[in-house]
Amino acid sequence: MGILSLLLWLPALSALVLSFFANHQHSAIRGLSCCVLTAELAITGWLLLQFDPLNPSAQFSEYLPLSPKFGSTYALGVDGLSLPMAVLTSALSLLAWLVSDSIKKHIKSYYICFLLLNFGVLGVFLAQDWAVFYICWETSLICLFFLLNRWGGKNRHQASLSFALYTMAGSIFMLISLIAVYEYVPEHSSLLSSMYYVSKYMPENLQIWALLGFLLGFGVQLPVFPMHGWLTLALEEAPIPAGILLAGVVLNMGAYGLLRVVPSFPEAVHSLQPLLMVLAFFGMLYGGLLAWRQTTLKAMLAYSCISQMSVVLLGIASLNRIGLTGAFLQMAAHGILAAALWLLAGSLGEHAGLLRLPDYGSLIRLMPRFAGCAILLLFAAMGLPGSLNFAAQLHAFIGGYLQWGGLAMVCLSLSWLISAAYLLRTMLLLFTGPDTNRQISVTDLNTKELLAAGLLSAIIIGFGFWPQLITALSQNALNKIHQQISAPF
Repeated sequence: MGILSLLLWLPALSALVLSFFANHQHSAIRGLSCCVLTAELAITGWLLLQFDPLNPSAQFSEYLPLSPKFGSTYALGVDGLSLPMAVLTSALSLLAWLVSDSIKKHIKSYYICFLLLNFGVLGVFLAQDWAVFYICWETSLICLFFLLNRWGGKNRHQASLSFALYTMAGSIFMLISLIAVYEYVPEHSSLLSSMYYVSKYMPENLQIWALLGFLLGFGVQLPVFPMHGWLTLALEEAPIPAGILLAGVVLNMGAYGLLRVVPSFPEAVHSLQPLLMVLAFFGMLYGGLLAWRQTTLKAMLAYSCISQMSVVLLGIASLNRIGLTGAFLQMAAHGILAAALWLLAGSLGEHAGLLRLPDYGSLIRLMPRFAGCAILLLFAAMGLPGSLNFAAQLHAFIGGYLQWGGLAMVCLSLSWLISAAYLLRTMLLLFTGPDTNRQISVTDLNTKELLAAGLLSAIIIGFGFWPQLITALSQNALNKIHQQISAPF
């Protein structure tokens, strides 16, 4: 078994082992899950050390033909795009495990779903074959559905149903596009690398329809306006560990998938570039304006995800190197930042038990640890210089300006101002309001929560000063994408 197969199948096999545990063996179940997730993080760390950033091709590759008749292959590999996402997945999964002690019912079933979700997400990032990619994609969505439906809040059934309908529709469109493209791939191979040649054989009008199908499939997960309807309720109702993975990792699956398919349709992506630009700008403004008017912290964070992930779409839509770099940096920045903010939102709900922002009052006096971490992270989300978000948004915005000029700068400036407005409003309501009688029982972050939030904050700031630690890994892979979409048709 190769190292990537070990990384991929370790959580799935561990979930199978957990099924034989007795329901009351909570400590053993949590202990095994911790060992598995720690081993995952160690494996991805080793891969990071052994990875050659100068090689844009997939490394540590594994190939096993599954069905020669249909061209499907069990193919795994990592490049400068997938390896950072795999590391992010492993790290945030361990973080989600740390806060999973808030789950009090159906413990065994929860950890089985949790590990299978981990398996599915890792499979999406490690897959080098579209059949494997699609199976892992669906596995992650099914597991997330059960996490929402069984361990979510009081509106969990509505949230899980909305999630299922949106993602099922997106998956159907993705599958239709995969089948359509398969007919034009040489030797009917389903390898990711084989799809890069489809533009030589597929008519341009069919390329456009195929790319639209992929855009619908991945756009639901990104999420792109107007395919975002499931996100707010899902994030508000998700248990905190699932919310961390949903906001920090699962949304990045959509952006990652889009980066994988765009090079296969250079003519189509240039034809659809105006549409992608409009969707990106509208998502940034729309998400920010709705975040501005929310009265709960979770709702504000959910709508801010739409605005922040629209920056990723903007970078991809620019179709230039600096924009693509900004898109990938924003994926990493949003993953870390969203996980940290969701951790704090969950901790606030547990320690204060309040819901509306105006009800909190002056938390800076009652919860100084929480206030320090939250203020730092909210300023980072605003794009404060010295944070990874600043580096990411700066690259994406410059890419947009180089492509569309002054019009882009007007929209981008408005988006930045709106982001500053709703994030500053949140800080004012949380930390500078009047004291309320409801704050008597408020307690501050415990040591475990403080260490987790502090570590994520340090990572955001560290990568903000040295974003080249990420770009050094991804630049050659992004350059390869740019060369493919810029090649003569």
